[in-house]
Amino acid sequence: MSKLDKLRAVRAQRAKRTRAKLHGTADTPRISVFISNTHVSAQAIDDDSGKTIASASTVGVAKLPANLTERAKIVGEQVAEACKKKKINKAILDRGDKQYHGRVKALADAAREKGLEL
Repeated sequence: MSKLDKLRAVRAQRAKRTRAKLHGTADTPRISVFISNTHVSAQAIDDDSGKTIASASTVGVAKLPANLTERAKIVGEQVAEACKKKKINKAILDRGDKQYHGRVKALADAAREKGLEL
């Protein structure tokens, strides 16, 4: 097993361990966060029906700040507004294999500022 394969396996195991404790419903969906090297995306997921309720991403947006933390704040605000339109006030944050620090924290704080209870 190469070093990269081992890293991917460890990350997948960490995400699996995190998601095993979380379950989103229609009233309190799971906000799944994904952060790549260039983009940030988040989606509100109802695990009971297996459907995405709301989503937000920086992919395809013309003017973006260069800083990924600022992009995460924008996505946090957008996903909170999308949830508010669907009359969802409470959600569960799924950070995946990331630590609750930096970009993930910025996204969650921005969503809280817009009125979403995480």
